[in-house]
Amino acid sequence: MTHPNPPHHSHAPSKLGHLLKPHSHDTADKTDAALESSSRGMRVLAVSFAALMITALIQAVIVALSGSVALLGDTLHNFADALTAVPLAIAFSLGRRAATRRFTYGYGRAEDLAGIVIVTLIAASAALAAYEAIKRLITPEDIQALGLVAAAGVVGFAGNEWVARYRIKVGREIGSAALVADGLHARTDGYTSLAVLLSAGGAALGFPLADPIVGLLITVAICFVLRDAAREIYHRLMDAVDPALITQAEQTLTAVPGVEGVGAVRMRWIGHTLRAEVDITVSHELTLIEAHAVAVEAEHRLIHEIPRLRAATVHADPDGPPDTDHHSPLQTHR
Repeated sequence: MTHPNPPHHSHAPSKLGHLLKPHSHDTADKTDAALESSSRGMRVLAVSFAALMITALIQAVIVALSGSVALLGDTLHNFADALTAVPLAIAFSLGRRAATRRFTYGYGRAEDLAGIVIVTLIAASAALAAYEAIKRLITPEDIQALGLVAAAGVVGFAGNEWVARYRIKVGREIGSAALVADGLHARTDGYTSLAVLLSAGGAALGFPLADPIVGLLITVAICFVLRDAAREIYHRLMDAVDPALITQAEQTLTAVPGVEGVGAVRMRWIGHTLRAEVDITVSHELTLIEAHAVAVEAEHRLIHEIPRLRAATVHADPDGPPDTDHHSPLQTHR
């Protein structure tokens, strides 16, 4: 792998020009990695969309044969869940667009907006499940063709759980909180399908109230999943990162030759990639070119050591001379 910013350059003007923009690793490598993450996300959406549509179509056939209203609701829910791939697909597509003078960091945060839509859908799922459970508790309904309904519940659970695992796994690997939230949403639908299965079993044992009681329990489970998904998206919207990443970055910077101290370290997610802003201290006896080389090496090591970090802006402060405040003009602005 080649690096366009090695510690020593052959042309001084290029060094000075580079000081005016963030130090950055191989642009082609970063772009390829970001596009590959988006491509994986799109593949997940396509495969999970197909899996959920097949699941819902199988359930629809059994609905036609059994006339189960409960199963009809679960089937419609699965169709709706398949359609949550749409806002995510739009977000991934937008994330591939180049940065502009208005959107200087690109369009990666569109994933967070998609995550809000998904959390809203999970909340709606919980509300719908609670409504149906209370309605059936007040006016119990008989379930016909219990064997077929139970089979459809198993199909619904299996399909949703497979999709949930797939979305959550890839979402965490590429750093997409929205994809993880969508996986959690699929898991809630699997719980809803289980409710159909358990209610059919209760009806077969002569306990028709099993259907609404299980429905209420599933609503509680969906609320827990909603909490996790909402927390995931909230953290992204508030630019939260794992504190362990900050510690790792500080340790990485401390080990860079020429770094005398490490100041503020900030990171934020933009889509499923990280950007960082760090302050380091270098010897005041270094030349501008030497200090620049230390900053470039600091960013170089950060990009290699921090997962999914694509760029870092490294600010180097001199450590002296004694009793000199290099930031005094900024004191009134801080």
